Amino acid sequence: MAFVLIGVLLIVLKLGGFVQFHQDGFWAWAIVLSPFGLALAWWMFSDATGLTQRKAMEAMDAKKAQRREKALEALGQFRPGAKKKR
Repeated sequence: MAFVLIGVLLIVLKLGGFVQFHQDGFWAWAIVLSPFGLALAWWMFSDATGLTQRKAMEAMDAKKAQRREKALEALGQFRPGAKKKR
């Protein structure tokens, strides 16, 4: 996501005339648009290695744990910070 934001910022700066790159033409635009290529490469790598799916599963597990704690608390069987009775 950071690469996309950097790319959008570079486009705004280039089109607004706030920043002048050393060369006009192809290479100036290649520099401005390169963060989008890096973002694409990162997303392809992330999907290929399973990083995206792993993060999604971790988020789902955290939601399940939170829901489980809330349900136990509603039943009066779980109080955060309390010791277990034996």
